[in-house]
Amino acid sequence: MSEITIEKVSFYHGKGTPYELKALDDVSLRIHSGIITGIIGHTGSGKSTLVELFNGILKPEEGRVILDGEDIWAKPKEIRKVRFKVGLVMQYPESQLFEETIRQDISFGPKNMGLSQEEIEERVLEAASFVGLDEALLSKSPFDLSGGQKRRVAIAGVIAMRPDVLILDEPAAGLDPSGREAIFSNIVDYKNKTGSTVVIVSHSMEDMAKYCDRIVVMSGGRVFMDGSRDEVFEDTERLRSAGLDIPQITSLMLLLREKGIDVDGGIYTIEGAMSRLLPLLENRSKGDIQ
Repeated sequence: MSEITIEKVSFYHGKGTPYELKALDDVSLRIHSGIITGIIGHTGSGKSTLVELFNGILKPEEGRVILDGEDIWAKPKEIRKVRFKVGLVMQYPESQLFEETIRQDISFGPKNMGLSQEEIEERVLEAASFVGLDEALLSKSPFDLSGGQKRRVAIAGVIAMRPDVLILDEPAAGLDPSGREAIFSNIVDYKNKTGSTVVIVSHSMEDMAKYCDRIVVMSGGRVFMDGSRDEVFEDTERLRSAGLDIPQITSLMLLLREKGIDVDGGIYTIEGAMSRLLPLLENRSKGDIQ
């Protein structure tokens, strides 16, 4: 299991031009190994820029990006090796598909790693299984698939490299609820089976609450909050000061508590709410019968 540490990193878009923009400002952060970390924040907060630094797509203007104790830019000529260890599925990954068949798309990364054809095929089948793609689809063109299936192919292409760290930027953007559930369930299953470190960027507070162990809140190119899911979502006022909100189900539970109903505030998912409310309803029903 790998972890990433960001030390006093700053990054500018268009540096030295009239359009210079400081996207990240003196950011220090630790991505803990073996868990799912969510990164949230408004558009322009620095989320996507941050994760593109994790595997060397971008190079910091100031500061260091450290993977397992080593600065990833200490040996610039070997940055390609970092990208095999830290896999990034970019926002709208279906735009990254380009091969004639799904099998070829998924095998692109492993081929670049110099693996044997036997090993490549093993990884293609394994990655397809992880994301819920039927083997019968592998000979089809990725461009004949639905939006959700294209996402799965793109994610499988990164998983096939067996990265120690898997990063996904808005992996469920634009998908319907069932598509979102399928994508995130596959990601959680992958993390549980491999022990990999996972980072998810999302605008959805509900998704972050349901699937992430730790939350990083970005605002204005800085780390605004960083803590466990409970620590971040319990600080409602601070979240709202950054223009964000807690999950809707949490707001509902807090409202019920204000109305005198004995429920906890630290509930962030529908499943958690049901497990708390159903016993209350059953007890009330029994009381009415008596």
